[in-house]
Amino acid sequence: MGMTMTEKILARAGGVARVKPGDLAVVDVETAVCMDTTFQPGRLQEERWLDIRKVHDPRKIAIIYDHLVPAADEATATAMRIGRDFAARFGIERLHDVGADQGIAHSVVAERGYALPGTVLVGSDSHTGAGGAFNCAAKAIGRPDLVYTVITGKTWFPVGETVRYELTGRLKPGVSAKDVFLTIAGKWGAHSGQNVEYGGHGLATLGLGARRTLAAMSTELSAEFAILEPDDLVRDHIRAVNPGAQFFPTLPDPDATYRERRSIDLGAIEPLVALPDKVLNNTLPLERLAGLKIDQAFVGSCANGSLEDLAVVAKVLKGRKVAKGTRFIVTPGTQATYRAALKAGYVEAMLDAGAVVTPATCGACFGGHMGVLGADEVCITASTRNFKGRMGDPTARIYMASPATVAASAVAGRIASAAEFYAGALE
Repeated sequence: MGMTMTEKILARAGGVARVKPGDLAVVDVETAVCMDTTFQPGRLQEERWLDIRKVHDPRKIAIIYDHLVPAADEATATAMRIGRDFAARFGIERLHDVGADQGIAHSVVAERGYALPGTVLVGSDSHTGAGGAFNCAAKAIGRPDLVYTVITGKTWFPVGETVRYELTGRLKPGVSAKDVFLTIAGKWGAHSGQNVEYGGHGLATLGLGARRTLAAMSTELSAEFAILEPDDLVRDHIRAVNPGAQFFPTLPDPDATYRERRSIDLGAIEPLVALPDKVLNNTLPLERLAGLKIDQAFVGSCANGSLEDLAVVAKVLKGRKVAKGTRFIVTPGTQATYRAALKAGYVEAMLDAGAVVTPATCGACFGGHMGVLGADEVCITASTRNFKGRMGDPTARIYMASPATVAASAVAGRIASAAEFYAGALE
């Protein structure tokens, strides 16, 4: 009996012939990712990192500052100092400090090719699973487990059942991978204890940014792993940005056993919006919410801060203005993406429209800084989460949608459709 992609990657990393649902897989970790929050001070946390006497392999550790960049408070500044000292002590070269090489960790992982096909990657942030876009078994683990991984090079995972999504067709203009996720979340809800795999001919029509959106947002399904099939686009990207790296593109066996196989026609997907406080089983067609007044619009995060996403925003905004009384905040996923968006003219289009473009950070996404919501405000976001209090005051209401919908809403000052109000902008 064959194995799924998830099972094959875990088996290889564990040095065994096969694993199956119900097994406990002890695996070698190719990449461990630490962030500023990983080193957050506090007696136990600080001593834990300071007491480490060795690491398994400094070449397999990346330290990426992202959550509160530039440092928003003394605690974050101290955490960054601890991380810098840790990198210097063990010769960790993959230190993405505040500056030109910095960005949201999962976006940096994507741009630098740290998520290698057929390998295991772990990190302390919940959206570490974004690395699954590159056919990598990527998953968040707790900070104590991350310390263990850094020291030993190993971790463990229970092996769950897998749900496969077979993608066909092609997305229509103005529809994005975020809408694909919202379709899955709205129709099928939680995938707790399950792995998710994406494949099919439709996958080839999605760029790397869209694939990253799918993988990152699958965390919100409560999926264990979310892994996409590899193709030449993935292989060529890894070879270009991480030359010499060993990787192992992995496809499912033809006779792999799945909990369920589901087909999604990308061409049938329509723009959706998640209502406040949750995304699971909580979505409506965009037209049902059109006209709802907003105070803030946000595009960014590891899910929707790619150059592809910024291109969509710029197309919608070009020659238009953000509505009076509405704040529009845009956060590129990395400083490299910011620079590319500048060269392409995307940032100019955003600034001309009245948007605010921030440095690469998780700040607005999780209510840390650079876009915190006040009491009773309404926000539409193309980020990762919309639960109560996620972006600031717990009385604020957060709707989730695609970058195109968010940009159109920013111009309208209310939830609006890019296709309806700005025909042709996304062709």
